Parts: sequence; C-alpha cells; structure tokens
Amino acid sequence: MICSLWIITVFCAACCSLKCKLSYMDMKEARVCVTCHTVLTSSQAWENMFTASASSPNPNNPAEYCSTIPPLQQAQASGALSSPPPTVMVPVGVLKHPGTEVTQAKEQRRVWFADGILPNGEVADAAKLSTSGPSLTGPLAVSHDPGKEVATNSKDSENVATLSTGSPAQIGSPVGSSINLVPEDGLPPILISTGVKGDYAVEEQPSQISLMLQLEEGSPDPLVFVLNANLLVMVKLVNYVNRKCWSFTTKGMHAVGQAEIVILLQCLPDEKCIPKDIFSHCIQLYQDALAGNVVGDLGHSFFTQSFLGSREHGGFLYVTATFQSLQDLVLPNPPYLFGILIQKWETPWAKVFPIRLMLRLGAEYRFYPCPLFSVRFRKPLFGETGHTIMNLLADFRNYQYKLPVVQGLVVDMEVRRTCINVPSNRYNEMMKAMNKSNEHVLAFGACFNEKADSHLVCVQNDDGNYQTQAISIHNQPRKVTGASFFVFSGALKSSSGYLAKSSIVEDGMMVQISAETMDSLRQTLREMKDFTITCGKIDAEEPQEHVHIQWTEDDKNINKGVVSPIDGKSMDEIASVKIFHGSEFKTNGKVIRWTE
Repeated sequence: MICSLWIITVFCAACCSLKCKLSYMDMKEARVCVTCHTVLTSSQAWENMFTASASSPNPNNPAEYCSTIPPLQQAQASGALSSPPPTVMVPVGVLKHPGTEVTQAKEQRRVWFADGILPNGEVADAAKLSTSGPSLTGPLAVSHDPGKEVATNSKDSENVATLSTGSPAQIGSPVGSSINLVPEDGLPPILISTGVKGDYAVEEQPSQISLMLQLEEGSPDPLVFVLNANLLVMVKLVNYVNRKCWSFTTKGMHAVGQAEIVILLQCLPDEKCIPKDIFSHCIQLYQDALAGNVVGDLGHSFFTQSFLGSREHGGFLYVTATFQSLQDLVLPNPPYLFGILIQKWETPWAKVFPIRLMLRLGAEYRFYPCPLFSVRFRKPLFGETGHTIMNLLADFRNYQYKLPVVQGLVVDMEVRRTCINVPSNRYNEMMKAMNKSNEHVLAFGACFNEKADSHLVCVQNDDGNYQTQAISIHNQPRKVTGASFFVFSGALKSSSGYLAKSSIVEDGMMVQISAETMDSLRQTLREMKDFTITCGKIDAEEPQEHVHIQWTEDDKNINKGVVSPIDGKSMDEIASVKIFHGSEFKTNGKVIRWTE
C-alpha cells in the first residue's frame, strides 16, 4: 500500500492492515497505514470527548442556549481575532424577558458577523457588541434592540440572537438547512444603515415601493437582503451592455462549499417589483449545497413550478466569465458563477451537452462566448431533439449516459491542421473514458477553448435541422477555432481510397479512420504518447489535413482568483477537494469546520 501523506511511502501488509472511516469517501471504511490510523483515532477521541463534555441545554430554560461571552472577547482571549467564535442558534423569542416593553411598531435589529466583522468589512466596536448566541456555521448575528437593559459582563451590552426559525440548532447539525426568511407575500428582511459608520440594522417586512425608489435613484450601494442566518443577497439595478438589468449577488454560499452566484436579469418595461423568485431559488441552491449537491461551471438547476411568471422558464445554466465585460457589476469573492435563465425546451441540452447551449446563447445575442444576462419570455433556441449526432453519443430519453468530457481537453482547428490537446494530469480521466467507449468509436466532449479566437456553434433552424456556424471575438481575426467535441470512427474501409477523412459535424469534428489506425491510436494513448493522423486520398501528392492528438502541460486552470481564508495567500493553480458533511471540532470557544 502507498500512503501519500507520508511522502509517498510504501508500507507492507502488516503496516496497513487497519481500517478507518474516511470523510472524503463519504465515511466509508478503507485501509490506512498504522500511523494514519493513530492520528484519525486520536482525532475522533478528542471530538467525542468535547461532544460528551458539552452538557445539553434544558429546552425548558432557553437562556441556557445563550452564550455570555461577546464574540470579540472570545477571539481576543484566544489570541486569534480572525477566527470566528462558535455560536448556537437562538430563537428570537428567547430574548424577551419579563418586563421588557416593546415601544416600536417595527423592530430593528443591529447586525454584525460572529467574528466581529461588520457587513461593510470593518471591525465592530467591542463596546457595541453584545453577548452572542453561539452558531456552529452561521456567520451572521442579529440583535434585537431591547426595551430594557440586561446586566452582563460588557457595558452597554444587549442580547443577541442568530436568525432562526424557532428551535435551537443542535451542536454538529447543519445550521440553516431549514431556514427561509423569504415570505410568501413580501420581501425578506434587509440590512439598513443606522447613520453611524459601520453600524447596520435589520428591517423586517420592508416596503416594496420605498425599495424601488432607492434602486431607481441609482445608489452606489446595493440593497442587502437576509435570506437566512448565513446567506445574503445583494440587489442593484445596473446598466449592463446597454441593458437595464437586475443584479443579484449572493454572499454566504462559500460556507457550504458552493461557488457564489451572480444573476443578471434584464428588466421588463415599467417593472415596479423586485423579482423575488430569485431569492427562493438561492435558498434552494443553498439547501442543495448543504446536502452535498453543488453546481459548478456548465452546471444547471431546474424549476419544478412556474418561475418569474412563466412555466416555460426551465432553470439556470451556470457559466464562468471569460471574455465578457464585468464593468460596474457587484461581484463576490471568487469563485463565483453567473446564472443564465434557460427555457424548458433547452433543459435537455443543459443536462447532456451544456457547452452547445452556452455557445448557442452567444450566437443568439452576439456575445462571445455567451451573454451573462438573462432574458425572460424569450423564444427557446432548441426544439425537439430531432436528427443530431448527439443521439448516438448521449441518452436524451433516460439520461443514463452522455458524452464524456475530460477537464482541460480542448480542440484547436486551423487551416489544414487540427490539434486535440490533452493535459498530462488528466491521463486517468482519459483512460477511464476510453475504456468505457465502443470498440469502433472513440468520442470525447471538449472544454471551452480560451486560447481560441472563435468557436463552432450548432444552430437548429425552424425545420428542426442542425447547421454549423461560428462566433468569434469582436474585431479580431479568426486564426484558431475551437470545437465542442470530436469523434474517431474506425469504420473506414481500405477500398475507400482514403488514408483518413475529417469533417466538421454540427459544432464538433469527426475523423474516419481504419480499424488498424484505431487500434494504434488507442495503444498510443495508453502509452501517453502523441499520435498524428494524415487525412486525404492515398494517391494524393499532398495531404489535405493533419490531425494531432498530443499530451500537453498539466491543466492548472484551478481556483482562479481564490484566496485562502487562513493566511490570505493565493490558491491559483492549487488543486482542492470539497468536503461535505465534514467533522466539526469545538473547543476553547472556537469551531473548526472542514469544508475543503
């Protein structure tokens, strides 16, 4: 057995005869070395000890759920102000002690994050922070303005509650999985400035009319809506590429392993209401991420009912911005994705071959490679699947299989020369897909080629037939064209008079080769060597085209723009693995949660 944790050390059978439940394998048992087993067992013992030593609060005495130590004091005592203190979810009603008088018709609640950081990024004044109810995963703390002061260790302190639905969260449970502050007949609470720099309050049941007036006035600061204790959405009206759009930007998805989401929704004429369906869908994405179901680049999420006033809206396709303008947009910290509204007729392509749908949107709105904004009530770009080569490569009926895509694999098409570039660190993915392929057909989906200046696009006309077009970067000559897939067919007969034949099919490329050439190609790929196919007639003086399959440098297009929350260092090109349902360790007023 080889253990990579100990500098790639090889162990004998006796030294790796033990088993442990591993988080990255969904808590399944697997063999580990003796040293790793000791570390894991010790870690589990510590976790169990702290869990057992923490006495369960009495449900009949809600005050036991409250911490009496302010967040900043917890952090200062530990010497690490940047580490967020643990909190436990507290029902808002707990804070109403006998004799407390409510003098305001609409209460406001002061807000800061559990680590003492205000929503604008500044550090809160310790004197203004009150005792915080501990929350394992919730960074947002909200305090009621009490009608009566309660004596605590901190002067001018106030009782604090984390936004909750009513019952305290148990230690170790995913806090916020059932929290939804989006009402059926109104807008969720918003953060508002109290007039003091860095001081905010929460306004419940905000007025739609007053918020629309603020948005129409063009304030530089977005409205901040509170969807649950850990999830905020910033809303603003922006003028993006000469289109008036709603801008929705989430903040809090990273805590559950999900990339933040940005949605640019083109405004309807004379629209006077904030499209609140976006809030509900953000809650759904958050809850899905808590369950371990996250969306990535070219991922999708679908609707089960009417959305934004139409049952024809099918869901969102999520893309990473590449060549598009991001000027004047409200952007979260990386990683983040843009959600593009798609129609129900387009959902099969979002499932089976999303890059085709992305590029088709780009051709429709003349943005390369695709627009970042969404348009409601538009005509779908695809209809019945009809006759397409994808019927042979993917299952449109039961979605049991689809064209395999190797991360980082791209196709460069030039005059009389085509290169299929496979990153060297994707060898295992390549072999896995190749071993599952048909003996006489080898097909792969390609990624979007950022080094190309144009790309093939598949367009379905009104008759249901598929045609090939191309889109390119504005005012830039076409030198290298990208393709969305390639197919090698080993059915070319020796009597055809061709060495090999290449052709463009829809938004991809097909190369017809002999059975002997197919065997040589597969063997060469297994040996991780380059391979060249000469296309053209056997008796031709000059070949028509060369197709090169070549192994390139490692794919390092990973974690672009991501900064470590631990030491602030760049995580560019550093591979990572998301951990869902990971362990949480609580001790000395701190919580360590493994998310990645």
